[in-house]
Amino acid sequence: MIAEISSQLATNVRAIGRFIGKTPLFPITRAFQKEGVQIYAKLEWQQMGLSVKARPAYHIIKDAILRGDLTAGKQLLDASSGNTAIAYAAIGSALGIPVTICLPENASEERKVYLKALGAELIFTSRFGGTDDAQAVAKEIAHEKPSSYYYADQYGNDSNWKAHYQTTSEEIYRQTDGNITHFVAGLGTTGTFTGNARRLKELNPNVHLTSLQPNAAMHGLEGWKHLETAKVPAIYDPSLAHQNLEIDTYEACDIVKEVARKEGLLISPSAGANLLGAIKVAQQLDQGTIVTLFPDDASKYGEVMKMIFQ
Repeated sequence: MIAEISSQLATNVRAIGRFIGKTPLFPITRAFQKEGVQIYAKLEWQQMGLSVKARPAYHIIKDAILRGDLTAGKQLLDASSGNTAIAYAAIGSALGIPVTICLPENASEERKVYLKALGAELIFTSRFGGTDDAQAVAKEIAHEKPSSYYYADQYGNDSNWKAHYQTTSEEIYRQTDGNITHFVAGLGTTGTFTGNARRLKELNPNVHLTSLQPNAAMHGLEGWKHLETAKVPAIYDPSLAHQNLEIDTYEACDIVKEVARKEGLLISPSAGANLLGAIKVAQQLDQGTIVTLFPDDASKYGEVMKMIFQ
């Protein structure tokens, strides 16, 4: 009976893969213009799970099921600032897998509503400790009840960066007809940058790779890490980036307003930060095709959006 359930779970998780990834590449034509230089952004909220985190969440769950680590009767447990949690909860709900998330208590109300709607169990952690604190709590719970939980550990799970290595980078390369010259992305779990950078470098050794992080330990870019003061994710590879740029939260929020009024997209502050980084790279170039990602849209940032557009 257990074997039958596990086999069905493996079949079901493969079927859900049809709804992960395959996001459009959007040309930035009015928020930034420079002859000879084009910026594109992947609209990552246009997939099941509503953000770029759908890719690693799906691969983490799929790989755990296929290895036999996540079986019927176990709950998936992880720490998250919100987007990976929502992706876990959406995929878990579709598969009948219970999801428990250690979430900083200052996560946006919209995120909490989404997670509760999807049936996730929430364990709130200190607003001052961020995801570092949430990880510590999740690890302690997993240690105390190993038979009850599969601890996904997105910050140290190779399925995180491999999701982008196997899917996002291939989509980018195909969508640009192989003409991408620069890739730009922020650092949080670091999976997005690490996976894309590794594969794009294989597809074209001349692709220039720029990582981004906040310019201060106290910042407003949810999901991003200031690596000098935060716990560095185990999957991070510092050798990949050709350059690392610092991004100011307020400047990122100004770009959010620009994109709304000039491109017709309501994007999140982290998406604005990625675009700001891409623009900084573009300003250094005479020619180039730059690709970044818009990790999610504005739908989970109600209070922040009110402040930006007031």
